[in-house]
Amino acid sequence: MSNRAAWRLESLGFTRVHHYTPGKDGWLTMGLPTEGPDAATPRAGDVVDRVPLACGLHDRLGDVRDRLRAAGETSSIVVNDQRVVLGRVRGDALDGDPEQVVEAVMEAGPTTVRPSAPLEALIARMQKRKTGSIVVTTATGVLFGVLRREDGERRLAERKG
Repeated sequence: MSNRAAWRLESLGFTRVHHYTPGKDGWLTMGLPTEGPDAATPRAGDVVDRVPLACGLHDRLGDVRDRLRAAGETSSIVVNDQRVVLGRVRGDALDGDPEQVVEAVMEAGPTTVRPSAPLEALIARMQKRKTGSIVVTTATGVLFGVLRREDGERRLAERKG
């Protein structure tokens, strides 16, 4: 809630009050829990894989490829020490020289969405563009997870059925 509203509640004797100045949109963008009529709306943050494989700019491509294969995955998110998303490595790029660093072959600045993105519209967009997954970040660019289209479709089907 807003800082003003939080202070008002405290003045009325409430003790469990959170001062959150970025407001409702900021709260949703961080993937934090919600209440009220919109709480039932499925959002990207509800379905993401919160622990996707990630690597650093200077990791060896061969090491990343080995980790991906062992996990049955096809891509890795490239992050810095604060887990800010810098890129993504996948596809033919993984077939490169195993001694090469990820930075040399990554896709810089991949498309990202926020955890607050309504799932139904996002999945429709992914279907239209034939996208299998999308990177989900906080407003500050920190990796929140990866949304796989099939997981989102399954969630929406469960909700309707």
